[in-house]
Amino acid sequence: MTKLNDKIQEVTDRIKKRSLSSRHKYLEKIKKYKNNKPNRTALACGNLAHGFAACPKMEKELLASDKAKNFAIISAYNDMLSAHAPYADYPKIIKDEVKKYGIVAQFAGGVPAMCDGITQGQDGMEISLFSREAVAMSTAIALSHNMFDGVFCLGICDKIVPGLLIGTICFGNLPTIFIPAGPMPSGLPNKEKAKIRQLYAEGKISRKELLEAESKSYHSQGTCTFYGTANSNQMILEFMGLQLPSSSFINPKTKLREKLTRYAVKHMASKKPLAIADIIDEKSIVNAIVGIVATGGSTNQTLHVPAFAAAAGIKVTWQDIADISDIVPQLTKIYPNGEADINHFHAAGGTAFLIRELMEAGFIHSNAKNILGTDMLEYTNEPFLDNSAEIEFKPATKKSLDKNILRPVQSPFSASGGIKLLEGNLGKAIIKISAVKKEHRYIKAPAVVFNSQNELEDAFKKGELNSDFIAVIRFQGPKANGMPELHKLTPILGILQDRGQKVALITDGRMSGASGKIPAAIHLSPEALDGGNIAKVKNGDIIKLDAENGTLSLLVADNELKIRKAYKLKNNNIHGMGRELFAPFRKMVSSSDTGATIFNFDEE
Repeated sequence: MTKLNDKIQEVTDRIKKRSLSSRHKYLEKIKKYKNNKPNRTALACGNLAHGFAACPKMEKELLASDKAKNFAIISAYNDMLSAHAPYADYPKIIKDEVKKYGIVAQFAGGVPAMCDGITQGQDGMEISLFSREAVAMSTAIALSHNMFDGVFCLGICDKIVPGLLIGTICFGNLPTIFIPAGPMPSGLPNKEKAKIRQLYAEGKISRKELLEAESKSYHSQGTCTFYGTANSNQMILEFMGLQLPSSSFINPKTKLREKLTRYAVKHMASKKPLAIADIIDEKSIVNAIVGIVATGGSTNQTLHVPAFAAAAGIKVTWQDIADISDIVPQLTKIYPNGEADINHFHAAGGTAFLIRELMEAGFIHSNAKNILGTDMLEYTNEPFLDNSAEIEFKPATKKSLDKNILRPVQSPFSASGGIKLLEGNLGKAIIKISAVKKEHRYIKAPAVVFNSQNELEDAFKKGELNSDFIAVIRFQGPKANGMPELHKLTPILGILQDRGQKVALITDGRMSGASGKIPAAIHLSPEALDGGNIAKVKNGDIIKLDAENGTLSLLVADNELKIRKAYKLKNNNIHGMGRELFAPFRKMVSSSDTGATIFNFDEE
């Protein structure tokens, strides 16, 4: 067995030490709910009658006993979102499969599933991050009936998986398996898609031509194929052992996809899987971080990992993520960090190859637990259909089948991961440098200040952005407006950089999977509405962003900065599209560096 890397061990140990009290409280809480009998045996007859009133006769008889198990199905299905549309058939498959074992499965509840791709640049985007909290609470509501002995989670996209994790971790006594639906087949090449978006931003093609290109990119059921938050979520679930090995990126509506779903159900029904509280610990959290930085994953995970780790009593900081990123090599090039999509990555060797490479190099806790009850060596296998059309797991390829997409540890794309922490007198920020060329990772330029992405877009259209500058876009944090992704900025700033200008972005908002070739210091904390110095920046102030050395500095004398008055935003419109319903969330939400969450698991 390969010795664990010293830095990985050091970070794991300090997380464990930092979390000693909170983790103990969490495990003690979960211990009270562990039961050798089905959970529903604690219910009174009236409670139980309500719980199975709608069931067929045979299922009622099973649930009336004190022996048969009952599994919850929690689904993010809707038929508008391509990633979740395939889930329409999953409850029937699950119910059919558990019957073979004298077990019942009930559709316990649906959770909201909104799409950042639809709401980008729209008012609805301002409730996107908070939808994670809504998913977590919806999960808790579904499981609160105390009828269940295990959980099947059906969810993929941006805030849905972290929300499901937070919710199910709070019911940590229950075994929980996540079942994916897979990505749509490859469509328009990513390089061509990016080019068309820039041409539209420059006014060189029509909206009709743009829509035609976008429709060729997003064209069928399945997850979007670029490596954004949705596919980062799937990567995390495998690295944490909560999803079957190499199951994430099998296309929908294929025989292998259905058989994997049935295999997951069979395992839950026929074995005695571990409770989720026994799987998620400091080791599995560190493994998740390793997976993200090794693949140049979504910056949204710097919000989500601390948030769902906290639900399990584990305290993770941005420094932990940055320290792991500093020593873990980047082994993939997947759009927006390259031209390949997630299907190409899977074909080149996928997560099984990736996990084996990282494990053999000592970057992964190989003895971390998983839903199969084994160690992480199991996750170096991938599924195939045998001669009987049943699932058979075999060791992954020992060589990458395309080194332009996936590489071994000995010849990485970069010696360090894709996420860096920036610090300075403006606060703390995250930067994703995996797609940023080295010559663009340092910039010293005057600030041009905006209070929304629309203001920058207007300035671009008027031809006002003709020199080197750092765009400062503030009042985009969780307290201000829910921290929307600023997706509109990527094509605009990309155009200016291509023209030869030195440009960068600093914001207390998000960029997520949209983070690309522009140096972008995002998630700035503290945010403008929470006393952050970003509210004191003026047009023309010189700012230095040094991604390689991890610094972000407003070059204004300390005494002047101290007496400067912060800009007060007027008429901050936070009504319409349901935003008024989330006013309590904006008041309660924590800072970005602690997960931008409304939940405080340290409270008694």
